[in-house]
Amino acid sequence: MEDYTTRTYGTNVMDNRPLFGETSARDRIINLIVGGLTLLLVLVTIICAFVFPNLPPKPVNIFFALCIIMTCISAVILIFWYRQGDLEPKFRNLIYYILFTIVMLCVCANLYFHDVGK
Repeated sequence: MEDYTTRTYGTNVMDNRPLFGETSARDRIINLIVGGLTLLLVLVTIICAFVFPNLPPKPVNIFFALCIIMTCISAVILIFWYRQGDLEPKFRNLIYYILFTIVMLCVCANLYFHDVGK
């Protein structure tokens, strides 16, 4: 792990927190795992929307997939702004919440596409 030296940040208080924009190795690993799993689930959901239950796909399946894609676009924009340093660190929790919501949408969509529970 990276070792951060103690800084004052223009105050009289010594602080060893990283400057905004710097991330620890643990944070990067968590971000990659959460982002990768979300991306994988979204790709599976989009493929299932067009393939299952039969061809041609149902319009409601395509609409469901389009809604998930639009939600993903907003999440990608927030992640881009966060990585550029335009957003404060507290927005990381909002990004995680949005990614969790996308995962829940994908689970619901896949259950619907495969007629689970009927």
